[in-house]
Amino acid sequence: MILSTPRRVAFFLPNTFTALNMACGFASIIMSWKGDYYNASMILLLGAIFDSVDGRVARITGTQSAFGEQFDSLSDVISFGAAPAFLAYNFFLADFGRLGIVVAFIYLLCGALRLARFNANINKVSSDYFQGLPIPGAALGIIGYVLINLEFDSLTIAKPVAMLYVVFYASLMVSNVPFNSFKKSEWVRKRKRKVLFLIFLILALVVSYERIMVGLLTSIYVFGSLAYYIKNKSKFQDMFEWRNENEDDDTHEESDNI
Repeated sequence: MILSTPRRVAFFLPNTFTALNMACGFASIIMSWKGDYYNASMILLLGAIFDSVDGRVARITGTQSAFGEQFDSLSDVISFGAAPAFLAYNFFLADFGRLGIVVAFIYLLCGALRLARFNANINKVSSDYFQGLPIPGAALGIIGYVLINLEFDSLTIAKPVAMLYVVFYASLMVSNVPFNSFKKSEWVRKRKRKVLFLIFLILALVVSYERIMVGLLTSIYVFGSLAYYIKNKSKFQDMFEWRNENEDDDTHEESDNI
């Protein structure tokens, strides 16, 4: 099938945003290697914006594809997996030697596992909730912690806390804790104007006080989700439990042999 020029542009556009996201991750690695931690953090925020745009552009233009999904995941491994791990290692973990390397790698590994699980279960998991913390959310947690340490130098003394912090966010990515996506939220649907005002207010605060607000907002989302999950654990008990198709086939074959 030969695509017309406008159609070719439509397919090219969302992948351009994905490539820009990957470029931000690569640039962040270079910047953190040079010790420019602030810009290394801020360019990852820009990458998160590009990441949020590519999928929406694909849906609007009707150009969603398996290629785009895989390209997006590969980009996310770099921008929200490798780049934050490298940033955390250089800023917090380098003094711990091999242990610091292991902790940074654990974050990267959990991020890659999170993306692989998402791709494998994309047709099984409800769009209302994420299974575990999405990798951009974990990256924002690392970025926010770096930024707040840049704002308050005294916090950098507690580097062992940073190690636990990185492991905590890594474990959330591979957990079964449900995190609200707000895609079909009834509360949001009924209060669109208030939500829009709240979004503009949050953006204004982030622009004005980015070193504090990024970490604060991420913590509110993460710990708010954890509190809601603990309070309503019975509601989510079987949300992410399903049988593997191969297991079903094996069970069926065994029953035929009996």
